[in-house]
Amino acid sequence: MDRDDKIDSIIGKSTVINGDIKVDGATKIDGTVEGNITAKDSLIVGRDAVVKGTIVCKSAIIGGQVQGNVTAHEIVELQSGARVAGDIVCKGIIIKDGVFFEGNCRMSQKTKEKQEK
Repeated sequence: MDRDDKIDSIIGKSTVINGDIKVDGATKIDGTVEGNITAKDSLIVGRDAVVKGTIVCKSAIIGGQVQGNVTAHEIVELQSGARVAGDIVCKGIIIKDGVFFEGNCRMSQKTKEKQEK
């Protein structure tokens, strides 16, 4: 996430959402989401956050738990303590020490979403 980016939506720590989310901007999740997430810009999954569903975004910083596939048009960063169970498709990936990642990673200049257009 660039320094100039601003967070348009925040899902608080005690919030639980059952259903899909579509955001026209950057989003930070600190709560629980059971559903698919689509964000036009960056997505931040906080250390205490839990996401059960597919994520599609411009770039992602993941510090919490994700159970589902992640497609990012740019970079995915898995921070220390992150737990990801699912496949990742992105241009580049950063994996810090202490990350649990179970799945496949495919890095490509074009993500699946862009190839279909």
